[in-house]
Amino acid sequence: MRRGRRIRWLLTGLGITVVLFFFYNALYTTELFQADLPRYFPAFLDALTDYFPFLDFSAFPFVDPGGFGQYWSFIQERNLIYNSSADLTDPSTGGPFALFGVAGLTLAMGFAGTILGFPLALLFGILGSERVMPFPFNFLFRGVMSSIRAIPALVWALIYVPLGGLGPATAVLAIATDTVGNLGRLYTDELEEVEDGPIEAMRTTGASRPQTIVFGMLSQVTTPFIAWTLYIFEINVRIAVTLGIIGGGGLGLILSVQQKLFNFTNMMATILVIIVLIISVEMFSQRVRSRLRADESPEGLLTLLLGFPRRMAESLTK
Repeated sequence: MRRGRRIRWLLTGLGITVVLFFFYNALYTTELFQADLPRYFPAFLDALTDYFPFLDFSAFPFVDPGGFGQYWSFIQERNLIYNSSADLTDPSTGGPFALFGVAGLTLAMGFAGTILGFPLALLFGILGSERVMPFPFNFLFRGVMSSIRAIPALVWALIYVPLGGLGPATAVLAIATDTVGNLGRLYTDELEEVEDGPIEAMRTTGASRPQTIVFGMLSQVTTPFIAWTLYIFEINVRIAVTLGIIGGGGLGLILSVQQKLFNFTNMMATILVIIVLIISVEMFSQRVRSRLRADESPEGLLTLLLGFPRRMAESLTK
């Protein structure tokens, strides 16, 4: 028994040593050791006063509430979150999405991409299941979805540049393509877990193959399918922000332009609008999903805020 314990401790120590070895090499490869961070740290502190104009470190209590007005002035000037002159009945100007200004464009990109990708995601998700398509034919559709997921949405946008230039239309196509791979795989996984009882019952009644699939299988996963679609929609809105940074339009483009102008106050104002948009979409999605799934409780506002940076970083890789 002691020998087994020593072996476990030895293997644990060896594993930690290997991880630390690769961690050290990763830091060196990414040039973190070569970067002269202390040299630029004072400049970074100065930039913080531009990001947060309400902070005044030269006088106690270090907070000037009037600084928040700079954020609101830029948000109003650029119609980032509300456009009072929007024509809700004119689709050419954005329709209802135009009411939310630039944020509405970002929301529209995520919504349109989700709806465009849904049909193929559903088709590939069904045909990729071994319960529907026998092996190895189902792997053809699984392979297509895996290939789509292997390419981030940012790269898909660049691939579509010769087709429609760099703009919102290209971003929508990239999001739609990304949706096919991500949402289709989630559909496939759900179909693999369906119960055999309803399927056998449909077969005993003499139902055809399509009828068995629709009424025996898809009827069991309607709720999970809706929940996963809403989840992918909130991810796609975050992806729409990141695509805007490379020229896709919306809030991401505003953020990119202000960064190039080194106007950090306006950058922070745009980031605040992005947070409001993403949190609003996530709260709507999670509230609906929590009602569809009895075992899922909606996350609170504080949890959503604290997890925002992680979720945005994950969206960059999709």
